[in-house]
Amino acid sequence: MYNGGKIVIGLLIFVGLVISPFLLKGDKATAKPDPKVDTPEILKMPVGERTCVEDKEYMKAEHMKMLNEWRDWVVRDGLNIYTSKAGKEYTMSLQNTCMKCHSNKSKFCDECHNYVGVKPYCWDCHIAPKEEG
Repeated sequence: MYNGGKIVIGLLIFVGLVISPFLLKGDKATAKPDPKVDTPEILKMPVGERTCVEDKEYMKAEHMKMLNEWRDWVVRDGLNIYTSKAGKEYTMSLQNTCMKCHSNKSKFCDECHNYVGVKPYCWDCHIAPKEEG
């Protein structure tokens, strides 16, 4: 075996490259985000109006699908009103309906999206809300 040293060095480099992402990320694990729904904007609302468009479990799992559907219905079909499963009507608007309550984009949206490693394109078209200090 004439190239044994080169093979061993090559294998060590390969193994180092394969495990490096785990070594570099291991100490930077983040806690699972827990977005709060008791924001100042929500607390200003009357108790009877403190409901989301749909229930919490549905929104956690399906909010992006819902927002995509809303976009299509508003832009392509000219529809503006969404009727929830509970029968309540909402204006289909990210900025005027969703962000009315979930006003802290960095805490409510970005924390979860960063945790799961997604980069939504909402703010490519919509104006990101201004947040206070």
